Amino acid sequence: MERAKKMDPDMARMLSETGYSDKAIRFLEDMPGLGILENADHVTDLVGPCGDSMKLSLDIDGGIIRDARIQVLGCPGAVASGCALVTLAKGRSMDEARKLTLEDLYAEVEKLPEKKIHCARLALKTLHKAVDEYAQKQSNKGELK
Repeated sequence: MERAKKMDPDMARMLSETGYSDKAIRFLEDMPGLGILENADHVTDLVGPCGDSMKLSLDIDGGIIRDARIQVLGCPGAVASGCALVTLAKGRSMDEARKLTLEDLYAEVEKLPEKKIHCARLALKTLHKAVDEYAQKQSNKGELK
């Protein structure tokens, strides 16, 4: 995947001055995990109370999240949180992913403006919803046997 071009220095400075960490700004520059995962094993979406929306797709093999992608329609806080979430989720078991906390996500993104913490909550809730739905789908398959 080609690395995104460098963010405009004025934009990066503005984000920094409003409370985004250097790591959060790098997530916005590079946008790892942003996009669509073709042939995903599970896809879920969620709209936050502010109107931001996230659509998470997961590639799951043997209960492990092998790959993930997220689509985000929202502010820089939502994009940085979504990209950080994908980074955290990859390689984890579904149980481990379900146990991720806001503190875990916040540690990954390092710092967001106080007014953007709801963006991290939305990202985390989107992952938890996906894990719960996938578990329910697997449980239903077991009932059909």
